[in-house]
Amino acid sequence: MSIKKSILKPKEMAALFKLKLGGKKIVGQHKNDNLKNNESLIFCYDTLDKVSRSFAAVIRQLPEEISDVVCIFYLILRGLDSVEDDMDLSNEAKILLLREFYAKNFEEGWSLTNVGDKQEYRDLLANYDKVIDAFLVLDEKYQKIITEICKKMGDGMADFVESKITSIEDYNLYCHYVAGLVGIGLSELFAASEIESRELKTKEVLANSMGLFLQKTNIVRDYKEDLDENRIFWPEEVWTLYGPTFESFSLNHEKPESLSCLNHMVNDALSHATDCLDYLKLLRNERAFRFCAIPQVMAIATLAEVYNNKKVFTENVKIRKGLTAKLILNSGSIEEVVKIYKKMAASIEGKIPDGLLNSPRTREIVENINNYCDLALSESYKPHEIA
Repeated sequence: MSIKKSILKPKEMAALFKLKLGGKKIVGQHKNDNLKNNESLIFCYDTLDKVSRSFAAVIRQLPEEISDVVCIFYLILRGLDSVEDDMDLSNEAKILLLREFYAKNFEEGWSLTNVGDKQEYRDLLANYDKVIDAFLVLDEKYQKIITEICKKMGDGMADFVESKITSIEDYNLYCHYVAGLVGIGLSELFAASEIESRELKTKEVLANSMGLFLQKTNIVRDYKEDLDENRIFWPEEVWTLYGPTFESFSLNHEKPESLSCLNHMVNDALSHATDCLDYLKLLRNERAFRFCAIPQVMAIATLAEVYNNKKVFTENVKIRKGLTAKLILNSGSIEEVVKIYKKMAASIEGKIPDGLLNSPRTREIVENINNYCDLALSESYKPHEIA
């Protein structure tokens, strides 16, 4: 993301300055007494900042009774994901690690060296004993939830190590394992902490859609990065409709067939949009709402940016920094989030090309999102504010 792209947009520049000057009140760092003299937890938060700046911000602003839990939950799954992403590991070693990873969280002193495709991920796993130390002092109810999610995710990832994502069914299942389970786990953690209703943990379909929406957005956006790493996450059932090889879209990025394939993938991701709004409407804690809402508005803004955008096939397309700041500042209530969804749907609608095979499907999806948003805005819903 470049600030230069926001210079000609005064509202975005104003949002950047406002977030820089007062952002800690919105996605900043509340005082955490648990960090005093706790080297393991200090390591966890320091590492969180390195492996995910965006999630670090929203995790830190969660209520103190749950922020440490979510931080550790995120790092455990990030460690698991780092094992999956390391293409230098043999399949045999990777499958074994993925299936056993959940149990390692109970082995004091355990760590893993030279695993991970980026230095920050290698550092996380090389010092994983500190994550374990922090995990072992969590309440048993949180340990149980994290362990169950980690085991299911590890098994699911292992199942796909030697399997291609061939069908849409495969694609949805893979995204469930790597992201849908995260949404389900977070719902269970929120319910267990009682910052949200206990009924939230029963909304697995909506929680799964939240994860799929984020994961599918990342998979669409990251075409070029994954191609360079020799990874294919777009389902074969889709891309073979438009090209002979997965690489052909990069080589022929301006052709209608390439853009049709991209738009097909965006349509699939957008199909989860209204489920995400349904989930957000269930939340009553303002900080939990922001935690969930900010990644979701980033996702739909990213989909609006990548839709029918040939640059996806040649570079890593990101939304402007100024727009990011504006989205963060305007994600405090369901009305604000719905308005963002409606605006991004309008942006996509304005880019729909005539003559492409799946353009009518995009128009249908956009209309559904607009109709949902109009209805939601008429309900005048707000999450309960907290002190």
